[in-house]
Amino acid sequence: MVLFTRKEDVVENFHGTEIRDPYRWLENPEDLEVQQWVDVQNKQTQEFLATFPDREKVKGKLTEAWNFPKYTVPRKEGDHFYFHKNDGLQNQAVFYRTKDLDSGELEIVLDPNTMNEEGTAAITNLSFTNDGKRLAYGISLNGSDWQEIKVRNLETGKDEADLIRFCKFSGIAWNEEGTGFYYNRFPDPSTVSPEEQSFYNKVYWHEAGTSQEEDVLVYEDAENKEFSFNPIMSDDYRYLILNVWKGTENKSRIYYKDLEEGGEFVHLFDKGDGEYSFIGNEGRTFYFLTNVDAPREKIISVDLDKSSKEDWIEIIPEKDDVLSFGKIINSRLVVCYLHNAHNELKIFGLDGKHEKDVELPGYISLTGLTGKKEESWMFIGYTSYLAPSAIAAYDFGNGELTGMFQDEDKISTEEFETSQIFYSSKDGTKIPMFLTHKKGLIKNGENPVLLYGYGGFNVSLTPSFSPAVRMWIEEGGVYVVANLRGGGEFGEEWYKAGTLERKQNVFDDFAAAGEWLIAEGYTKKEKLAIMGGSNGGLLVAASITQRPDLFGAAVCQVPVVDMLRYHKFTVGRYWVTDYGNAEKNADDFGFMIKYSPLHNVKEGVDYPATLITTADTDDRVVPAHAMKFAATLQTAYAGEHPILLRVEKNAGHGLGKPTVKIIEEQTDVYSFLCKTLGVQI
Repeated sequence: MVLFTRKEDVVENFHGTEIRDPYRWLENPEDLEVQQWVDVQNKQTQEFLATFPDREKVKGKLTEAWNFPKYTVPRKEGDHFYFHKNDGLQNQAVFYRTKDLDSGELEIVLDPNTMNEEGTAAITNLSFTNDGKRLAYGISLNGSDWQEIKVRNLETGKDEADLIRFCKFSGIAWNEEGTGFYYNRFPDPSTVSPEEQSFYNKVYWHEAGTSQEEDVLVYEDAENKEFSFNPIMSDDYRYLILNVWKGTENKSRIYYKDLEEGGEFVHLFDKGDGEYSFIGNEGRTFYFLTNVDAPREKIISVDLDKSSKEDWIEIIPEKDDVLSFGKIINSRLVVCYLHNAHNELKIFGLDGKHEKDVELPGYISLTGLTGKKEESWMFIGYTSYLAPSAIAAYDFGNGELTGMFQDEDKISTEEFETSQIFYSSKDGTKIPMFLTHKKGLIKNGENPVLLYGYGGFNVSLTPSFSPAVRMWIEEGGVYVVANLRGGGEFGEEWYKAGTLERKQNVFDDFAAAGEWLIAEGYTKKEKLAIMGGSNGGLLVAASITQRPDLFGAAVCQVPVVDMLRYHKFTVGRYWVTDYGNAEKNADDFGFMIKYSPLHNVKEGVDYPATLITTADTDDRVVPAHAMKFAATLQTAYAGEHPILLRVEKNAGHGLGKPTVKIIEEQTDVYSFLCKTLGVQI
């Protein structure tokens, strides 16, 4: 079950160390030989999976598990409530509106299922005018981060002539009159080299009904080509605010412009000393969430006339739990906290006085929170490992929660349970971990366990529902999520402890989770699988190269594995603050080469059964990572475990993937897990 891939003699010198890169030719997706190689890899993978006799059962159970209505949290714009709904197996959720949420009479606003034949069109951005008569929306195809912005007239139900291109991670901010909007974009990709396509972000003003060529440049910073600028309108539409960011570092800057007085942008916060997130304003008093001198975040108010740090007013001080976000609704601060990796919701006055807690179930994540400053209610969405997103309306007057969209069949949770434990990592740090399984589980060392992790970019793994995981636990499996360092579960210090030269902590945390599960009798090595995607794919790849003795199977999804060259592709340069730059910095090379999965595959090692997945149009983590890793593992490994590569066609990093493709991919993933771990369906 071993494929040998052609090698080339490519050698690069990193600070005096020669590094061979024999599969660099796989980095060219336009090469016919590369495409043929991918086809052979996919064929081998499908041939292996076809030997699993219960594969069709897996697909049937997954299809059944996915087939239930899914809603997003409604929002009120003009005279209508807007929300997404997927009836069950639609490729993409449809964007609806209604004047009465109780009536059930829905009007389609946007149906991405009709926007291309492949079902890969995804709505990626929504911005309404103040009067609710126009909607600017972003569309992405085939999972790309690139998007086009169009304008829908909500009175006629038709698109207007506007078409905005060259957008990625863009903001849209309408003026009060709804005659146009501010947005940010990159240069036309055809006018710059591939390496420069994610630099030189600029802010433009677009007058509704005109061509993009007529748009007016509002702001640029040619001296800081790595900066990006998301425009935000203040609550009173007087101030245009730019949230200035650079890659994925947990820092930002804030510039603003008084649209009534004109003049230049004022650099309110420009030191790059922390994160500043605009919450809202009352006249010239601005509210921000910040981690400056508060690693677990706090909320401050800033008077634009006295904006020096010594004049900041601390509204909600830093607490033991991380303050995830805040919104001004009903002239109050509605604040979400992260308590031991799950969410809690609290209400404060604008003076910071705590008023009440919103009573929600335990071990949940908020999936949405909508409401406006002048409204007396808000909508809340929340989910858990056991149940899909539930939607409720909250009345500020009486403090009552009222469930919504409850006429549909709900998924039973009675037979299952989620618990949380803390285990010790290699250096003694206590790491939280969620375990979800059937009640009454016997710890006899024979349970199939799927261990999931991420550990990076300040991302917190909070409870979330997956139909595939639901099927897994129904069949007797255990699903485990470890909240590793590098995430945001406990604030800035927890995040920093998993970055740069401290990245090894993340892999140690994950290995310790596996060891705990075995020691506590949940499973044994042969029945322990690990899974992760993107940065989590790096986690899985590093784990099997460092601890091949610990795991029975691995699913490595859209992984970053070439740590010496990742920054050269698409938006890879954003990640330097987490990973480092081995090309420019000898110290970075020193610690990165020690864990870079591509460079730590060794011959004669009994690696676990491994399925590596990617997509041919992934423009966030390019497929070359997965392809080079698969070629390296397959060539070095001579054992009996399968080392497989699955390359999805016409798909990206995961954004907007149609339901049919999700079910196909998950069928392959869980068939692989069941076959390699010996699970019968």
